[in-house]
Amino acid sequence: MQPLSNLVLLFGLLALASASPARIQKRGVYKVERVPNPNYTGRNGPRALLKTLRKYRMPIPAALTSAASQSNEMISKRQNRRKGKGHKQKGGAAAGAAGGATAAATNGTGSVTATPEANDVEYLAPVTIGGQTLNLDFDSGSSDLWVFNSQLSNKATTGHTIYDPTQSNTFALMQGASFEISYGDGSGAAGNVGTDTVDIGGATVTAQAVELATAVSQSFVQDPNNNGLLGLAFSTINTVQPQQQKTFFDNVMSSLAEPLFTADLRAQAVGAYEFGQVDTSKFTGAMTWVPINNTQGFWQFTSESFAVDGGAAQTSTAGAQAIADTGTTLMLADAAVASAYYAQVDGAVDDQTQGGFTFPCDATLPDLQIDVGGTMATVKGTDINFAQVDDATCFGGLQATTAGLQIYGDIFFKSNFVAFNGGNNSLGFAQHV
Repeated sequence: MQPLSNLVLLFGLLALASASPARIQKRGVYKVERVPNPNYTGRNGPRALLKTLRKYRMPIPAALTSAASQSNEMISKRQNRRKGKGHKQKGGAAAGAAGGATAAATNGTGSVTATPEANDVEYLAPVTIGGQTLNLDFDSGSSDLWVFNSQLSNKATTGHTIYDPTQSNTFALMQGASFEISYGDGSGAAGNVGTDTVDIGGATVTAQAVELATAVSQSFVQDPNNNGLLGLAFSTINTVQPQQQKTFFDNVMSSLAEPLFTADLRAQAVGAYEFGQVDTSKFTGAMTWVPINNTQGFWQFTSESFAVDGGAAQTSTAGAQAIADTGTTLMLADAAVASAYYAQVDGAVDDQTQGGFTFPCDATLPDLQIDVGGTMATVKGTDINFAQVDDATCFGGLQATTAGLQIYGDIFFKSNFVAFNGGNNSLGFAQHV
């Protein structure tokens, strides 16, 4: 017979093992595909450019404001003008939700589809919160997860899929917490904050901060297929007060097979966001990895040279910086880049009536090579043709930034498979298959 002390020790070890299963499960890989928004009504180049400039509080040319105001078409990309800086807790680091957000350690990876709205103006992907699935805009240029929910009026939520916290067994209100976001077109959202279980393609975080809008601007209401936003930048620019909250990615990172996520965003096609691994079947050649600087809360890197159609490399501005932003439609580069590029396009002009570079729609656009952290990435010319202005004229997806920061948005992602590594603060890129 076993001594009593040995039996006590045995049962104690069994109890400990059963009480902490997450510690012995493998880390995982999760994938979520993107889905199209059928309600998008058409591209508007000037308005897309205007919203990007406002998003980052850049100077706005008067001609652009005039050009954008001449059209009613809604560009439904959601762009955060302040990127959270105006709402940072003084002296405070980002914090998890009360009680601590935890990530489920299943098989360590996960993915979701990411579907473009018509003409690729916005990429949407399904996210499950408290057992309820909504399509959200994944934005690597902001750090808030906010949603349409049952606190909003029927008028505000008509056509939307909403999150109802009363239908979730895992929701908890964060007493005294609030958020408020201002967007580039003057729109915004504000409300209170709770925690719930958030699942993206199998990657799961319990007690994830979820921001519940109690007020949203009309432009959000008019886009019923987009039901909120999921920020994938760094938690230091989260807008929750009085204590900033960690992003989903920050919370789930420790449960992933690799501490990264990837964006596979393609022109007029279903792509995916994947957490926990790099799918090498999605790109050609070797992936290039470069260090990023996250002091401003962004996936930021140096970008100071370029070439047009494989020609000789040219310097734009020494020390110039850029960010990778899935939440921006266009690609805004140094003025020297835009000018030199369109100088190689027959009939292209910096059109003051449109507020940016336009060209004949039948023009053949060359490829652009752009510096990403010291290595050239290629943006295909076909991906730079953004929108028709009229029967003969098109608006360029590459435009000039009006400030120091360059914004490499969806135009860049259409040509490149991109990986965001939070473990070593690096960005990977390779040409799409």
